[in-house]
Amino acid sequence: MPMLNTIMIWCTILLFLLRPALAREGAEFGVELFAGALLPYLLPYLILTQWLLRLPGREPKSRTGTYWKTYVLGAFGGFPVGAASVAHLVRDGRLSRAEGGFLTAVCHAPSSMLLVGFVGHELFGDPAAGWRLMAVIHSVNLVLLIAGTLYFRNRTAGSAEKTPTSKPSVSPLTASLKESSQTIVLVATSVIFFSAVGAVAAALLSSVSGLAETTAGLAVYPLFEMTAGLRMAADVLAGSSAHGAVTALILSMNGFSIHLQVAVIARGAGIPLRPYVAARIIHMICVPLLFMLL
Repeated sequence: MPMLNTIMIWCTILLFLLRPALAREGAEFGVELFAGALLPYLLPYLILTQWLLRLPGREPKSRTGTYWKTYVLGAFGGFPVGAASVAHLVRDGRLSRAEGGFLTAVCHAPSSMLLVGFVGHELFGDPAAGWRLMAVIHSVNLVLLIAGTLYFRNRTAGSAEKTPTSKPSVSPLTASLKESSQTIVLVATSVIFFSAVGAVAAALLSSVSGLAETTAGLAVYPLFEMTAGLRMAADVLAGSSAHGAVTALILSMNGFSIHLQVAVIARGAGIPLRPYVAARIIHMICVPLLFMLL
């Protein structure tokens, strides 16, 4: 695995050196996407949810209450708000690592504002499409949440609650701003990097296969950066019957950029990622089919 990673890194460096103008264009595209489509929808909600999690007050009396509270705060905030919320609870001792893995898998959905505003209003020209996508994505997540809640309720029945360790007094708002800024930097760097990689990879695929640049971009961008893939799908498929299914599939795949964000946050809290991978496969199968039925 280290050897494979080294080979991949050197291949990417060579591609960037051979096509520097294209890499720069892709990076600028990533900056534009982050500043225009991600930052306005993600940052305010991220700060508020992290602040709310840190406010002193009554905690849910049961594990089930903690799961559902975390879902409401994390899953509607967008990538990677759910992972950041779960990681905070695991580090704070309010969830076990196994529970953290389960909740990281289900508290994972595009921002509600991103779906309705960016996808629905800007890409489809119809906010109702964003609402339908939100309903489908969260219906799948809620089924997984209910199943996982039943599993962990039986598994942890009668077990003692873990008492959070005492920590120095820090302003909840200050702590939320600090952690939110770190998450935003992670999101920005991954979006810009994978947009640059996607631009070079799309050009390489186009030159090798003879595909049109837009078609090659639609084939490559969703693998690396979800927002860029959504924009490319709208440019290539707008008005066609396939646009909805491809958009739903891209939202389910997420792309390497988002998976890297979640992996960094989850690994920092020792959260296992197998449930997350399994949930993504389920989403890729179920979400496009359900959306087309609607």
